[in-house]
Amino acid sequence: MQSMKYLKMNGLGNQFIVLQNNGARLELMPQQVSGINAQKGKEFDQLLSIEPSQNADIYMGIWNNDGSEVAACGNGTRAVAWAYLKATKKESVSIETKAGILNAQLVGENMVSVDMGLPRLNWDEIPLAEEMQTIRMELQIGPIDKPLYWGPSAVSMGNPHCIFFVDDVESVALDKIGPMIEYHPLFPEQTNVEFAQIWDRKNIRMRVWERGVGITRACGTGACATLVAAVRRKLVDRLANIHLDGGILQIEWRDDDHVIMTGAVELEAKGELEI
Repeated sequence: MQSMKYLKMNGLGNQFIVLQNNGARLELMPQQVSGINAQKGKEFDQLLSIEPSQNADIYMGIWNNDGSEVAACGNGTRAVAWAYLKATKKESVSIETKAGILNAQLVGENMVSVDMGLPRLNWDEIPLAEEMQTIRMELQIGPIDKPLYWGPSAVSMGNPHCIFFVDDVESVALDKIGPMIEYHPLFPEQTNVEFAQIWDRKNIRMRVWERGVGITRACGTGACATLVAAVRRKLVDRLANIHLDGGILQIEWRDDDHVIMTGAVELEAKGELEI
């Protein structure tokens, strides 16, 4: 049994428990993660840890609430960055993850900007089970002669995303279609699923089914992947607002190909918990 300080935070409604771990790298079994999520008042979409790093200022561990460990979480990165920067009174931080090192900075009292790095666009980087173009994939939902949705894009932001562009995102039965795509054989590591509606050149409405979690109010890497996919299809400018159920993220795919995500975070509670 181990006691750790925690913060309960959210990024546009995306719920996080952030653990402060000053010891050896935290190794958690799925039942430990789900056990924390089952505690009243400690429910989360992702469990995050702030740990020592030899390669950056800190290391961030990431677990979905089903207990699976993942390599990337955009909104979670903003939450961890905010917690670290507020505690140390620094203005910027480098964060090591299993997907690489990310750099973040405060741009307001509760606003954090993160350089999410380069998107991965090749089929074997996402990864897909077979070679194909990722700007418009050979994938459809519904009858072969009259599919409901078809031709999504695939992008990896350290984790895989499948993005469908639709005329009316609110009408999508995300609770039914999300798991169908998450576990589709085309995605050997499963996938996050986004449905996006283009409002204009600078605004996209997006809903998300997160791999290992389900429907969430926001997804930072999903917003980044959606902007990249929309730019590749020449639907929006390289700087646009992504309108999620929980609020707005500003995403920019810079000319140097780095994706920059900016948005708000909120501290809800803090205390100690037993693991």
